[in-house]
Amino acid sequence: MTQMDSRDKWSKKMDFLLSVIGFAVDLGNVWRFPYICYQNGGGAFLIPYTLMAIFGGVPLFYMELALGQFHRTGAISIWKRICPIFKGIGFAICIIALYVSFYYNTIIAWALYYFYSSFTGTLPWTSCDNPWNTPNCTNYFGKSNVTWTTFSKSPAEEFYTRKVLEIQKSSGLYDVGGIRWQLILCLFLIFTIVYFSLWKGVKTSGKVVWVTATLPYIVLLILLVRGATLPGAWRGIVFYLRPDWEKLMSTAVWVDAAAQIFFSLGPGFGVLLALASYNHFNNNCYRDAIVTSAVNCLTSFLSGFVIFTVLGYMAEMRDMEVEDVAKDKGPSLLFITYPEAIANMVGSTFFAIIFFLMMITLGLDSTFGGLEAVITAVMDEYPHILEKQRELFVLSLITICFLGSLTTLTQGGAYVVKLLEEFGAGCSILAVVLLEAIAVSWFYGIQRFCNDVKAMLGFTPGIFWKVCWVAISPAFLAFIIVSSLLDQPPLMLFDYHYPEWSISVGYLIGASSFICIPFYMVYKLVWTPGSLKQRLAVCIRPEKAIRDQHADSVCMSSVP
Repeated sequence: MTQMDSRDKWSKKMDFLLSVIGFAVDLGNVWRFPYICYQNGGGAFLIPYTLMAIFGGVPLFYMELALGQFHRTGAISIWKRICPIFKGIGFAICIIALYVSFYYNTIIAWALYYFYSSFTGTLPWTSCDNPWNTPNCTNYFGKSNVTWTTFSKSPAEEFYTRKVLEIQKSSGLYDVGGIRWQLILCLFLIFTIVYFSLWKGVKTSGKVVWVTATLPYIVLLILLVRGATLPGAWRGIVFYLRPDWEKLMSTAVWVDAAAQIFFSLGPGFGVLLALASYNHFNNNCYRDAIVTSAVNCLTSFLSGFVIFTVLGYMAEMRDMEVEDVAKDKGPSLLFITYPEAIANMVGSTFFAIIFFLMMITLGLDSTFGGLEAVITAVMDEYPHILEKQRELFVLSLITICFLGSLTTLTQGGAYVVKLLEEFGAGCSILAVVLLEAIAVSWFYGIQRFCNDVKAMLGFTPGIFWKVCWVAISPAFLAFIIVSSLLDQPPLMLFDYHYPEWSISVGYLIGASSFICIPFYMVYKLVWTPGSLKQRLAVCIRPEKAIRDQHADSVCMSSVP
């Protein structure tokens, strides 16, 4: 029996679909899309967003699902079957996934801290009467004579910065302060859940996502209905969708659309390769790609309504413009702005509990996907060592992730989170996917790849997909990379400007993963025998024996 025959399979098709949707739909759909949408022309932004999805995001998403399903292996060993000299891409993907796990799970730990803090009659970020509050704390809800100034801080902001993070005890990256033991406990609990969801493979994670991938939709709908009934909600909706057609003439809008669809769908993180590798050979991955991409984009759009009905309500309460209330982005939107509005709703405890439960589940299934990509990649590369040791290997990996996250649990941990978020998986992952698209389309060959798809699905991808894979998608990625490198706004968080040395450290973090690709290319060329021409020929040619093995497995699967 071959390794392919004994490979785990999804118990049900829905296990796979929910795992892909759970990975793609993450916290970024809730905090990043609404902010980028209103910043870039409201309803008009949907035009570049849709075009970038059709010509860039979805083709790459489809390509990665098809590669994983056909070759049935992880992100490292798959390159032997495509173009061996690009095997460094697999190692780069694993390093990037580790960097993401160092900060992403800390954000989930913050959400768990809020979740625990919500089990009270009065939410702790409702008033200014707490030990952590300062004279600048201003509570304007239900009061008509309160003046909001540039120095004013809401109770929710002070709860987040001074109670949860204790950022006032850190002066920046030079002095990140001590570790917050409450956050260590939260993170330990998060990683415990992750371990017991992944330790047995897709058989366990496929069951867990039935909760973690579906619960957010129930909560989003509840919050949407509640938000729509709040006074001033219509102001937020108008602000969210009001089209500013002039913005379409700006290159920045198109760059933001491309970056948003790419990071939202998540090709290149090795997750789609890993999840699809557990599919049956003849599964219709084309339909899966269309369905899951559509669900992801619609979720982002729906989240905008959930967020902006509440921002409209807050603008009404503060007697300000929505634009001034909506200046927060990133985690601040989820940990300051939204909780502040929830605290002043009827039934605030209930809405706080379900909101933070939604955040935890949104984060968890993205973590499942990211770590499963590393587990599958490494175990497929070293099957003789790790085949019977999955539980131990998963425990070791999660221990590394936990230890790597410790700096983000300090009093200045939010500064580290921001640095890792900016550089850990920024231009490096874009460059990795660009090389992946080039390796598959140009070196492996678009015709060969289309033949692989035909062997699985019974039909050849049309001319649209071929043109996207060969030319449009690589151009789309190159466009984002160049634009990102040319436009580097100063990095800041809570009025803290990051020092120059920290930006240099950020670039080193980004380069440390990408450097695997040229290093492996040199290593492969040096250790392959023969003349330079012979070495190049061997290094770019896929291993034929593996492809023949596939032909045999296809024949076997057709035997009743």
